[in-house]
Amino acid sequence: MYDFRRWHADKGCLTLAVQIDGCDIRTVEGLAPASDRLSVLQVAFRRNHALQCGFCTAGILMSLDAFLRDVPNPKEDQIRDLLSGHLCRCTGYTPIVRAAIEAAAELASTDSAERDRHV
Repeated sequence: MYDFRRWHADKGCLTLAVQIDGCDIRTVEGLAPASDRLSVLQVAFRRNHALQCGFCTAGILMSLDAFLRDVPNPKEDQIRDLLSGHLCRCTGYTPIVRAAIEAAAELASTDSAERDRHV
């Protein structure tokens, strides 16, 4: 069994700034490869209507970004297990799962250097 707790163990809302002093921080804004382009994952979310109110979107995208780097060919149940650490009241998770599977497939068809820039 894969340890999915790793992607939602640190809660930004419960972390004090002094606790991350000296750490590298990556935010959802940093997922885009350029200011005029979205990442493969972000495009898949848009294409599959995997975001609605936007409240949960940033956290889910960040978790999936890290997850897809480690698990490039995930099964649906693995994605759903990862998402169990997030609360989305709008989508019912189905479009999010569909977007994650689509992004994983697209990333699998690219070489590893390209994939690392566009997850």
